[in-house]
Amino acid sequence: MSDACEYVLKNTYVRHPEVSVTTVSMKAPPGPPGPVDMERMRDDPLGFVTGLAREYGDVSVHDANGETVFMLHRPDLARHVLKDNVGNYTKENTPDDHMLRPLLGNGLLTSDGEEWARQRRLCAPAFRRSEVASFDGIIVEETEALLARWRASGPGVSQPIDHQLTSLTLSILTRAVLDVDLGAAGDGFGRAVDAVNRHIGHYVPDPDPDPADTASRRQGYVRARALLDMVTRTVIASRRSCPQATGTLLDSMLGALNDTDLRDQVLTLIMAGHETTAKSLTWTFYLLDRHPEEAERIRAEVDRVLGGRPPTAADLPDLPLCKRAVQEAMRLYPPVWLISRRATGADEIDGHHVPPGALVCVSQWVLHRHPGYWDRPEEYVPDRFENADLPSHLYLPFGGGERICIGQHLALIEATLVLATVSQSVRLELEPGFPVEPEALVTLRPKHGMRMAVSPR
Repeated sequence: MSDACEYVLKNTYVRHPEVSVTTVSMKAPPGPPGPVDMERMRDDPLGFVTGLAREYGDVSVHDANGETVFMLHRPDLARHVLKDNVGNYTKENTPDDHMLRPLLGNGLLTSDGEEWARQRRLCAPAFRRSEVASFDGIIVEETEALLARWRASGPGVSQPIDHQLTSLTLSILTRAVLDVDLGAAGDGFGRAVDAVNRHIGHYVPDPDPDPADTASRRQGYVRARALLDMVTRTVIASRRSCPQATGTLLDSMLGALNDTDLRDQVLTLIMAGHETTAKSLTWTFYLLDRHPEEAERIRAEVDRVLGGRPPTAADLPDLPLCKRAVQEAMRLYPPVWLISRRATGADEIDGHHVPPGALVCVSQWVLHRHPGYWDRPEEYVPDRFENADLPSHLYLPFGGGERICIGQHLALIEATLVLATVSQSVRLELEPGFPVEPEALVTLRPKHGMRMAVSPR
């Protein structure tokens, strides 16, 4: 959750007054000569970062519209920035900070320093592994409700599973963490999240307007932001009207935060807490359809372990294939595809001088496919996570360092139980001819959605 919504390379970089490309020393790493083509970068950010790594190696630097940007694609370098020398790097004044703060305010995702640490301490108890395991009943109940809706549509009917999984994870999060049932408002909230993501993913600050950022998209963003704000305040009012606290995170926040901070924190938790899990599940079901032998192994495991009954958290140790299927999907299609930090002071990375104010980025899309660390990096091989002993900060679907996703345990438990519950009852098959293409917006999402036919087993 902490780094679950990094929104950087899709967008123009914000010029920083303390640094320009000319300040980089003679020990600067290799990189493209002159300013990069910003339109090309926006059109294909995944191709852009992949091309940098392929052509210039694990450390490169480029000029993005007057901004000095370092790209790091080695686990020890990622660890240096995110953990070992974390005090020299901040999220403040990064491009995603400029884009997210108008929507999310000063919540856990956008705050920094002591304010971030205070918020983290407040929220952390609700996301301990032992705590989130108690949400298993809610996870399975909401998943079975989705299965019931699929059955009501009839066998073999194609469904927009990306949108439906977004609604599912939203319902699970609000019930489990906030003790609020959004009901019918959940679908509208999910559509608003999509509208916000589309706008933010193409956002470019003045004075460099993006032609793709049409008036229609901006208007959609404004309407969506208003709806998200309204639903968030409704959630808060609903809990305030409850005569008896139920011990949820929202109850704790009600007594610790003022109205503005409470709104920022609740919206941040809702936005960051469901979107990444939904996209991880979407890519998992897609990859299992493309690899039917892996899907069959999962069905056999679920049948053997559960024998037709609903899964619980106690079953998780006996469902390793389900867990590994999700882990491998998050390797190939990491929901957070890029992390950015701003250097507050000078640093040296891999023998290269990093000046104060430089933007330093790590792309999970590249790191998770690095041929120097992964066997058959482009292939879907869930068993690579069986007893895996990975180098620190090589696998970063939840970010790394002290700002690692606060909801990582919930996300993995939730995705594993949803996968097991769905696999018990139905088969998901990609609609024939449906185009599937990853798009690096707020999260790494299927550009055209994901339509899959749902058939009973």
